[in-house]
Amino acid sequence: MKRIKIVVVDDSAFSRRTISRMLESLDSVEVVGYATNGEEGIQKVIALKPDLVTLDLEMPKMDGFTLLRILTTRFSLPVIVISALSGADKVFKALELGALDFVAKPSSSASIDLLNIQEDLHKKVLQILSLTHKDRVSPESKNAVVVNRDAKPVTPAGIARIGIQHPADLVAIGSSTGGPSALHQIFSAFDQKYPFAIAVSQHMPLGFTKAFAERLNRNSHYDIKEAEDGDFVLPGRAYIAPGGKNMIFEVRGEQVVVRTVQPSETDRYIPSVDLMLQSCAAIYRSRVTAVILTGMGNDGSKGVRAIKEHGGYVIAESEESAVVYGMPREAVATGVVDRCVPLDKIASEIIFQGGAA
Repeated sequence: MKRIKIVVVDDSAFSRRTISRMLESLDSVEVVGYATNGEEGIQKVIALKPDLVTLDLEMPKMDGFTLLRILTTRFSLPVIVISALSGADKVFKALELGALDFVAKPSSSASIDLLNIQEDLHKKVLQILSLTHKDRVSPESKNAVVVNRDAKPVTPAGIARIGIQHPADLVAIGSSTGGPSALHQIFSAFDQKYPFAIAVSQHMPLGFTKAFAERLNRNSHYDIKEAEDGDFVLPGRAYIAPGGKNMIFEVRGEQVVVRTVQPSETDRYIPSVDLMLQSCAAIYRSRVTAVILTGMGNDGSKGVRAIKEHGGYVIAESEESAVVYGMPREAVATGVVDRCVPLDKIASEIIFQGGAA
């Protein structure tokens, strides 16, 4: 079997050695080289032609962001960022610039702490390298989903589409790899608060979702926060499922509230898109719109069936814009998706189906 070639870029000798050992404990992986800064990283990529690069962001000479732009645009290489929780905002910037995923490096430099990321690192490396050609998008399409900060907000008057509306009280969005930048683009596109709430389950580890919600909130008319147990679900507000937990809903009196619950041992994806969709389908029935964005795996495919069974509406991101066309493809395969649209049209579709057009 062909071995997968990886280059490790990190200015810490200890981190380089430890990450290399963790990667090479996988039978299919060979670490062919390492670099201590961005300039050396480019040289190693040209000379060694790796299949994947792991990247630290804080480095001398040429930093990780500059190298990341070059790796994703010139070389079309998949990149996994390995960064500390204290640099969460920088991680999200890296994801917006094209990094496929990230692994949270512990703040402590103790070897036993760094080794704790091995399972997560193995899982994400294997997921990215196992993507079929059908799952991957062209470099041109991938570049198109980088956040366009100059894009004009979507307004109801700017929506010209004939169709049947399914007014929603809740829009429930599921995403994984490529999701942070896609969500940023969607939330930035709303020109105002609309009369529906938004719930998001984005696959993300514990400790990062609060910073992610705050980053989204800075560029949106919606009030966006990391969901907390007992939050009232209100129009004009958006709730990001906390990392490491699942977000579901329950009715208390006449009010819908958020419940954040510990995942079970059988939960493959956390936060779970399926559980979120199944929960809100039972409560909101026909007045919920589900949106499945870019991501690996099939999380959401059970949930969209529940949405449709209860009369709701289902949107999937189309292959042309998805960084990874895994989750949307599995949703479409269920036969219940109502509309497939590229990322730059999803906000318009949400507004239209929300009854605001």
